[in-house]
Amino acid sequence: MMETQPQSIVLGGGCFWCLDAAYRLIRGVTSVTSGFAGGETPYPTYEAVVMGSTGHAEVVKVEFNFQEIVLETILDIFWTLHDPTTLNRQGHDMGSQYRSIILYNSEFQLKTVRHSIERAKKVWGDGIVTEVKALTDFYPADDYHQNFFANNPEKSYCQIIINPKLKYLREKFTSLLK
Repeated sequence: MMETQPQSIVLGGGCFWCLDAAYRLIRGVTSVTSGFAGGETPYPTYEAVVMGSTGHAEVVKVEFNFQEIVLETILDIFWTLHDPTTLNRQGHDMGSQYRSIILYNSEFQLKTVRHSIERAKKVWGDGIVTEVKALTDFYPADDYHQNFFANNPEKSYCQIIINPKLKYLREKFTSLLK
């Protein structure tokens, strides 16, 4: 059965600022929240997550209107915005806090994620190391991490790392942009 009520899924693919900036551009995405999930430490701080001592990854909670955009498309975007074959690393960001991870919240989502991984293997091969697990807790990051790219476009990380990803997103997913 297809779910029709508003949905959310939690995704990690490197620094959360990149995914945050990208999903905010997509039509049908109603909210994006940068945060932490997938670890054991309750109420982690950014500093503790960056040190790699919490087990959490930097993630985004993507809320979307299933009437406008389907989970499969949300996941297609995810696979194009990071390298799911590098364990605990995206570019210069290294550590388990930058791992590729999908945290689902229903059996329907798990089934969709598994199918999406099979489709992604056609591009990435069998080397996908993306962790897939049920979401237990999501902890929003501090306010200054939310919509970081729009609030700090002049920062070097935004110019060097995020801008090229957004350029690629705009080229590949033109019809999905707000």
